Amino acid sequence: MSDITKIAELTRGIKFAMVTFVNHEGHLHSAPMTTQDGDFNGTVWFIGSKDSDLVRSIPGNAQVNLGYSDPAGHNYVSINGVAELVDDKAKLDELWSEGYNAFFEQGKEDPRIQLIKVIGNGAQYWEGDGRMVSIIKMTKAAITGATAKLGETEGVKL
Repeated sequence: MSDITKIAELTRGIKFAMVTFVNHEGHLHSAPMTTQDGDFNGTVWFIGSKDSDLVRSIPGNAQVNLGYSDPAGHNYVSINGVAELVDDKAKLDELWSEGYNAFFEQGKEDPRIQLIKVIGNGAQYWEGDGRMVSIIKMTKAAITGATAKLGETEGVKL
């Protein structure tokens, strides 16, 4: 399995990513963003607002980190990359869903809409064994004094 395929597998179905960026004051800040449907291929797209701190920060520092969490499956993914502000009507048409009308009064024609493209540099993932297996391993470790190995972690270059 390729690294990109592994990241796609672990992030599939996770609806939100926490996007961490450096704000205009030089501080780390995070914002939840809706993940677009489709398999990860090294690039992640978001629909944001030109009024947001995230969008305003990208021209000054395009480095971002995307955090994905699947607590039920005990899987976590962190993708670091470079964000880019994109104006592309065809891409907006592809990504748009009616749910965005709650954020943009003029729908898809709202002038505040900003596409954000994140090109991944690398990723780190933690893949758990599932809840029951983890409980059993932790119980065994507590009884025996051994260290529990709860899944696997791997760093990948994208």
